[in-house]
Amino acid sequence: GPVEDLTDAIRQVASGSTVVDPELARYALRQAASPLTDRECEVLTAAEDGSTIADIADRLHLSTSTVRNYLSSAIGKTGTRNKTEAAHLAR
Repeated sequence: GPVEDLTDAIRQVASGSTVVDPELARYALRQAASPLTDRECEVLTAAEDGSTIADIADRLHLSTSTVRNYLSSAIGKTGTRNKTEAAHLAR
């Protein structure tokens, strides 16, 4: 619930992590031009179904290190914690 979410966020911030509310982040991304490149969006779309990095690389004909680089960049730009959060936010 909301109280547990707030408590969790406070603990994360206290431990030095950054907390980004997904709803606010989605709103902000809709209001501004997307910071993601077309290729980052393509890789995130491929990651939405829970595919592994190797699966994404095979599907998009990229190396696994290239996929990791795109995912890392997208995660950094969206302020999310992992590829799944970044993919949901980008959608």
